Amino acid sequence: MHGIFNIDKPTGMTSHDVVDAVRKLVRHRQVGHAGTLDPMATGVLVVVVGVATRLVEFMADHEKVYRFTIRLGEETDTLDAEGQVVERKPVPSLEEGDIRKVLEGFVGEIEQQVPLYAAVRHRGRRLYEWARDRVPVEPKTRRVVIHELTLEAWEPPLLTLRVRCSAGTYVRSLARDVARALGTVGHVVELRRLASGPFRVEEAVPLAQLLESPDWQTYLLPVDAGIQHIPRVDLSDAQWQRVRHGQPLTDVPPPEGEEMWRRAYVAGRLVAMLRWDPEKALWRPRKVLMYTSG
Repeated sequence: MHGIFNIDKPTGMTSHDVVDAVRKLVRHRQVGHAGTLDPMATGVLVVVVGVATRLVEFMADHEKVYRFTIRLGEETDTLDAEGQVVERKPVPSLEEGDIRKVLEGFVGEIEQQVPLYAAVRHRGRRLYEWARDRVPVEPKTRRVVIHELTLEAWEPPLLTLRVRCSAGTYVRSLARDVARALGTVGHVVELRRLASGPFRVEEAVPLAQLLESPDWQTYLLPVDAGIQHIPRVDLSDAQWQRVRHGQPLTDVPPPEGEEMWRRAYVAGRLVAMLRWDPEKALWRPRKVLMYTSG
């Protein structure tokens, strides 16, 4: 079995919990995900099965869309509702126009400080492991792009926003920074991923529904559902014989734009990912997909 599940993750479960549940359902060892969600978060979690696990890197840069609610006036150590309050500050009187003006300042490329409770690694351990052991770690920063940041609701002290952002954006960090820009502090109390690349929450299957369905196979999407942005090339039998043995292709047209990858198909099935070698002016097979079971 090979393909992708677009799952609406429930709150309270880690992304790894969801992967484990799907692994037991499909009885396949190769199961993973294309981008983690915090345990408290809900929404789109892209779970990959079989050869689709080898395509995760091509989905890593998918844009994300989130809706999140910030509780102003309190900041926690985890920047969400699961942490301990570390700072309190009065919430100023804010009009919606004031809030929108502040939000405009976050649109574009910004630098974020990674939360201390995060899954990224530092000296061989994840940041949240250092934080739980109360070992001070120099804060990491990263540059991300905020494409849109809009106000959805303002019911003091709860502020609900919607963001469309680049991969790697920390919504908890964004919430902290927005709260500070508004003259107070804050933390995330609700987070929902509405989209990850082409995968939309409106089309996602709730995890419980997937696990309980006698026809759960019908929710399995094609292995290439998340990489349609990469140009496609159909191979002849002779080309496929070369590719399957790791040999490059010189009889496929060179790239016209910036995309250096190609999805290679035989008889309608994705069989390989080809990478352009500009020095040799040829396509090299970088991933040859073997559709074995188990």
